[in-house]
Formats: sequence, C-alpha cells, structure tokens
Amino acid sequence: MRSMTGYGYGVYRDDSYLLEVEIKSYNSRYLEIQHNISYMLSPFESYIDSEIRKVASRGHLDLSVRLKVLEAKIDVSVDSAVLAEYAKAFLKIKDMTGLDPSFSDYIGADGVLTLLHGEEAEEYKAGLDAALSDALSMLSIAKEREGKGTHDDLLRLGTEFKESLDYIASKSEEIGEYFKNLFTSRYNELLMDKEIDSDRLTQEVTLMMVKYSINEELKRLDVHMKEYFSLLESQGAVGKKLDFLCQEMNRETNTIASKSSMAEISSMTVRMKDSIENIREQVRNIE
Repeated sequence: MRSMTGYGYGVYRDDSYLLEVEIKSYNSRYLEIQHNISYMLSPFESYIDSEIRKVASRGHLDLSVRLKVLEAKIDVSVDSAVLAEYAKAFLKIKDMTGLDPSFSDYIGADGVLTLLHGEEAEEYKAGLDAALSDALSMLSIAKEREGKGTHDDLLRLGTEFKESLDYIASKSEEIGEYFKNLFTSRYNELLMDKEIDSDRLTQEVTLMMVKYSINEELKRLDVHMKEYFSLLESQGAVGKKLDFLCQEMNRETNTIASKSSMAEISSMTVRMKDSIENIREQVRNIE
C-alpha cells in the first residue's frame, strides 16, 4: 500500500553543468503532473512522465527540473553575405554624408553576428537520468513509508467495524425473537379485524418480515469485509477499489440502521458508520 503524498529530490553535477530534480506529491483523484522544466530539457518531458508513472498511479505531482550550465559552449558566426550588403549600404551613406562607418556599426547590424549555442538536450540525458532516478527513489520510499502507517490505521478501523458487525450477527437469535413477538402482536391485531381475509393477513405478515429482516445485509457486509481485508494485503493501487467498497458498506449499514428498532443495534450501526467515515478519510490518502 502506497500513500499519494511524498517528496523526492535528486541532483547531478559535473564540470559543465548542474541538474536538479524535485518532486512533491499530494492527494488527487487522478494522476496529474505539473511541469516546471528547463527549456533545454523540454524534449524529455514525455520520457520523465513515463518514469514517474512507474512509481505513481494517482496524485498531483509538482515536478521541477532545474539546469545550470557551468561551462557555456557558445560560438559566434559571421554572415559574410549580410556583412557585404551592409558594407555597400554604408558606402552609400558615406557618399551622402561624408561619414565613415565605425566597427560598432557593423557588429550592431542585425544578422551580421549570430550566437550559436553548442548545447544539445542529449548532452544532459545522463545527468537527467541520474537525478531523476534518485528523486523517484526517494519519493517511492516516502510513499511506502506513509502507506505503511495508513495500512495499519485501515486495518485497525476495519477490525473495529468487523467487531460491531459480528456483535449484530451474534444477536441474530435475539433479533429474531424480537421480530417474532412483533409479528405475533401484529397478527393478533389483524385477527381482531373480522373483515380481513387470510390472503390479506399473509400479505401483511410477509411485508413485515421483509421490512425488518437484516439477514441479507449482514451477509453482504460479511462478503464486503472479506474483500476489504484482502485489498489491504494486496499489491498495487487499491485506493479506488476501497473507496467504492466503503460506499457499499455504508449503504448496507444505513439499511440495517433504518430497519432496526433495537437500541443496541442502533448503537452499533452508529459506531459502524463512524468507522466507515474514518476509513474513507484514510483511503483518500492512498493510491
């Protein structure tokens, strides 16, 4: 189990450049990557994202890749054709004004001098790989460490829910007796109605049994809890599955609460709903 929150940092440095990778991860329903990448490394954006997806399936990630060139590789190119055209123009200006062109006139003329940056993105690939690997390794360790704490909390909360569920199930005979008395009382009331027929009586009793029986809800919740504990021990991203499972558990618990007229059962369902709410809070933190 892995948390969605974490932090990772990696750095690479040699004589010519310094490259830093920083990743901050927060909770989010989907995987979102916010980029802040040096323009020289922009060709590697898709590659970086593919590496991130190996350690993160959900979450909002702020990615920063900073590059500082320590030894610039710059060449100056002179465009001789453009320079010749400027020389012709300057001669015409001299004929018209009598003024000689200066050296600054030539080097300031547009297009005469061109700065050629020798750096190519591929030159920084090795440094990017090293820094990115360190950052993702640190991020992964942080996510697993926080995920372990969340797993322990989810295990405890699930156990509390199961204890409440088992308590209700252990009271099944008592609940049955309670409903039996309720049905008997209603049956006797109906018998006093001279105009009611046997079909109507059967219908009334059947409706009461459907209304108050919680056996189906208990069975479904038992299945849900087996799935819950199984997911806690499984590998990979389980956050979405647990979130959906919590919805189903909450629905069944609410149904039991609405059917129960016994104070003990009502108290247990309140406790169960509280456990579910706490579980959902924790589930929002995991992948």
